[in-house]
Amino acid sequence: MTRPGPLGLTGFPRHGAAAGLAPLGAAEREELAAAVELLAGKRLAILTGAGLSTDSGIPDYRGPSAVPRSPMTYQQFVGDAALRQRYWARNQLGWKQLRRASPNAGHHAVARLERSALTAGVITQNVDRLHQEAGSENVVDLHGRFDQVVCLQCKSVFSREHIAARLADANPAFAERAAALGPIDQGPDADADLESAELIADFIVSGCEVCGGMLKPDFVFFGENVPAYRVQRAFAIQNDADALVVAGSSLTVMSGLRFPREMVRRGLPVVLINRGETRGDALATLKLDLGVSEALTHLAESLAPHNTTADAAHSALSSPES
Repeated sequence: MTRPGPLGLTGFPRHGAAAGLAPLGAAEREELAAAVELLAGKRLAILTGAGLSTDSGIPDYRGPSAVPRSPMTYQQFVGDAALRQRYWARNQLGWKQLRRASPNAGHHAVARLERSALTAGVITQNVDRLHQEAGSENVVDLHGRFDQVVCLQCKSVFSREHIAARLADANPAFAERAAALGPIDQGPDADADLESAELIADFIVSGCEVCGGMLKPDFVFFGENVPAYRVQRAFAIQNDADALVVAGSSLTVMSGLRFPREMVRRGLPVVLINRGETRGDALATLKLDLGVSEALTHLAESLAPHNTTADAAHSALSSPES
């Protein structure tokens, strides 16, 4: 069983997550007590979205503090060479920031619930692999993963590190020229806010080294279908559960919304944790308008029996010294 060390599961130094959890007020504790009562004794499926990883410094598309963006669609990526060039130039910068993100308290809370045998598994819409970094093992990366690249023609899969090295070789001055522009903000899904038309126009995009085909990050773009086998694995987790916790997802896209809809159809409870409105609010048995990390940490502390031996072993395996 692989545990993350100081370099993380993807092999890179990890930046710390946002410090400290916000203190809970009396009203928030009352809401969480209702959630604990509803979920106690139940086997949980946990569906997570971008709102969970914002506490690790990763921007999202739809949160209260999100910068308005128009994400590239799958159709744009495969159909327009200039847009594809722009995408890869920005991704060459953005993925370096995402690869160093560290799990936050919410990720660790989910892993604790799993270690306590309270979950059927985790379904995540995030591509950052932070659940795995935190120690969760039964995870479906519904929308794929940022640390792999796939050839759309021959289906060969490469590590993003390998493709980054090839792109760096093809564009030897790119990193230095980008650094000269000053700080460049990170965007969601390994994007970066690079707007230099000249730098983007000079960027050389590599093809597949096996067949010469088009390479694409191994995650689902807007307008692209989630692979059927992932959907099947996700429903297998949910079908093994008798309650669903949705944490940090706006449920805007059907790939996430279908899970609470199915739980409601089965007559099973749905607890939704998210700041602000979501598309699934009407489906929730209980909606908690709370910070995701704070709420998950409270739920784990309340629902998971204190297993000091398992927690100590996990902490030892995850520590930089181990």
